[in-house]
Amino acid sequence: MTQRHDLSAQVLPRRGQSIPPEFFRAIAESTVDWESWQSANGQVVWVNQAVERFTGYTPKECLAMDDYPLPMIAPEDRERMGCHLEEASKGSTGNNVEFKVLHRDQSTSWVAVSWQPMTDREGNSLGFRASFRDVTERRQMREQLREQNAELEHLVQMRTAKIAELEKHRLKMEKLAALGELAAGVAHEINNPLAGIRNAFALLKRHLPSNVKHYDKLDLIDGEIERIRGITHQMFQLYRPSQQKAVVFNVRRCLEELMSLALPMSRKFKVKVELECEALPATKELGVDEVLLREGELKQILLNLVHNAIQASSPGQEVQLVVTANDDALVLRVVDRGCGIANDVIDSIFDPFFSTKTTTVGQGMGLGLSVTRGLIEAMRGSIDVSSEPNEGTEFCVQLPRCLKTEPEEH
Repeated sequence: MTQRHDLSAQVLPRRGQSIPPEFFRAIAESTVDWESWQSANGQVVWVNQAVERFTGYTPKECLAMDDYPLPMIAPEDRERMGCHLEEASKGSTGNNVEFKVLHRDQSTSWVAVSWQPMTDREGNSLGFRASFRDVTERRQMREQLREQNAELEHLVQMRTAKIAELEKHRLKMEKLAALGELAAGVAHEINNPLAGIRNAFALLKRHLPSNVKHYDKLDLIDGEIERIRGITHQMFQLYRPSQQKAVVFNVRRCLEELMSLALPMSRKFKVKVELECEALPATKELGVDEVLLREGELKQILLNLVHNAIQASSPGQEVQLVVTANDDALVLRVVDRGCGIANDVIDSIFDPFFSTKTTTVGQGMGLGLSVTRGLIEAMRGSIDVSSEPNEGTEFCVQLPRCLKTEPEEH
């Protein structure tokens, strides 16, 4: 019977004893990593069995390659890894250099290679050894971490920008609240003596004959007193919360009344106002064309926007009031083709006492849009503006179709 000369038939060496070369070969062949030995001129001398798991090529096929291991490296990494192989042949050391391995089936995976020069006992070069480790999972985790970090950074930037925006909005609201309170106080102080002036003037006018010199100026004085009263009323509205209650009404009828109110100014400026109102669908709570809002304030909002649009237009131009709705929202757009609003002031048009009509004496104290926005927001709505200089302006008001702010009566 022939005796088998394998490791299982040999007695394991004791500590300090010389270890047969077969044991070292067994250790090299049983490693999980892909190991190889290349001579000083770069020729492959030995490859362990793990190479087949990494590449699909057997050690025998690897030893037959003239340019090992380049055929098993992804094309985009070959030039770079070829330079590293040249450096390794000259005695360099490398650690954890990552590249893509090209499998026989054309799939790819990530590996990291480390290499070190080898010498004999006399210091003569024996080439270098290379150890390849699969790092595909590590690369995936690194990429996931990078994406998560990028997403987190994006979220932090968004949150920081949001906080800055909220802080800016808070400061603006504090400023507007202070201005509103001041305006209401001033209006209150003016309103009392103004009422006395108006009553006294009415009494005086009633007892003066019409042939008195400058009698025609009395109507002018009366008109200016009325304008002051209107300004003080707007100043009150900057600070005073709404006293109106939401009621169910037909919005089409309301808009027709609004068109009648806008007609005098429309004729004065020779600007036509067109109404486009689609039918509002009935809902569980409302009938066709019905809304539950503060009717008087809706009229005030639209009349102010339509008046502004008329004043911004040239004679012969047209202002459009376009109304659309669904079950939940009422959308009202006031569009003109007038002078537009400059980009550097459009963000300020809703601020109290800011006006783009400063070149025309007697037109606007800069309170109309401030009051308008306040009324809209009090009805849980929003107002947006878009404008191009010399092309026109569009104000878009969105309101809930059904405003439920008051507690229901039982």
